[in-house]
Amino acid sequence: MGRHFITLRNRAGRGWFFLGAALLMMTMIRPAMAQTPSPLAEWQYSSGIQLQRLFEPKIPTWQVELGLGTQFGPAADGLGVYKVQGGPAIDVRYKDIAFISSGEGIGANLFSFRHISVGAAITFDMGRSPHVDGAALNGLGTIHPAPELKFFATTVLTESFPLTIRVDIRKQFGASFGYVGDIGAYLPMPGSSAKFAWFLGPTVTLADTRYMNTYFGVSHNQAASSRYHYYKAKGGFKSAGLGLDADYFVTPHAILNVSAAFDRLLGSAADSPITASPYEGVVSLSAIYKF
Repeated sequence: MGRHFITLRNRAGRGWFFLGAALLMMTMIRPAMAQTPSPLAEWQYSSGIQLQRLFEPKIPTWQVELGLGTQFGPAADGLGVYKVQGGPAIDVRYKDIAFISSGEGIGANLFSFRHISVGAAITFDMGRSPHVDGAALNGLGTIHPAPELKFFATTVLTESFPLTIRVDIRKQFGASFGYVGDIGAYLPMPGSSAKFAWFLGPTVTLADTRYMNTYFGVSHNQAASSRYHYYKAKGGFKSAGLGLDADYFVTPHAILNVSAAFDRLLGSAADSPITASPYEGVVSLSAIYKF
C-alpha cells in the first residue's frame, strides 16, 4: 500500500496522494434507493468502482455494505412536487463478477479490466401514480412499475488523471417499453483524504419516443380527463445535469454518504404541459456499515 501511495504522489502530485488513500479505503457506497426516473445520475450509484479496479492491487472475494438511507427529491419528473423517502442501502459484490445493489440492481460484469468494464443488470423503474405522486397527475392514469434490462460500460482515462466515463442504456419491459440511457463522467475532486472522498461530474440523458411520450406526452383520452392539452412528445435529449457524491469515513467500517444532483429537463420533456418546472434537484443521505 505504501508503494502505491508513492506511485500516486510521483505521477500526479500531492493532491492525488491524499486522493489515493481515500480511493483505496473506499469501495462502493451508494445512495439508499435507485428510484427511476431521478435527478441522480447512474454514475452516482457506482462512483469509485472502476477506480477500485484501477488502484487496488487485488479485489476482495466478498464486499458487503449494508445501511439505511433517506432521499428528498421529486415525486415524479417535472411536477415540481417533492417528497421524502427512506429505504435500505445494500451493496454486495462477489469478486469482480456479480453484484446485488439497491443502486445498481442485480447484475454481472461481462468483462472487466483495470481501465474498462462492461456489464449488464436488471433494474427497476418505480413508475408513477396520482394516488402516490400528487394530484397534478389526475386524469393521466398510472405508469406501473416495470423491470429494466441495463447494459453499461465504464472507462477511466489514466491513473494520473482518473476521469471516469460511464455510458448505459436501459430497456423497459413494461411502463413505456422504451429505451432510456445516460452519458456521464465524474472525477475525484481535490481535498479528498483517507477520511473523506468526493466526486463531481455531469450527465446527459436521452430517451426514445415511446419513453418520452409515456412520461411527458398527453393522449387525447388523457386530455379529456385531465387539465392538460393533447401533447405528443418526441425522442431525444431528456435532461442534463450535475451530480455530487461524497463519503465520510467515521471509522474504517462506518461511512456516511451524501449524494446530490441538479438537472434541467430538455426538449419534449421541458416543453410538456405536464412539466411545472424544468429544474429538478435531489439530496440523498445514507449511513452504511462495511463488513
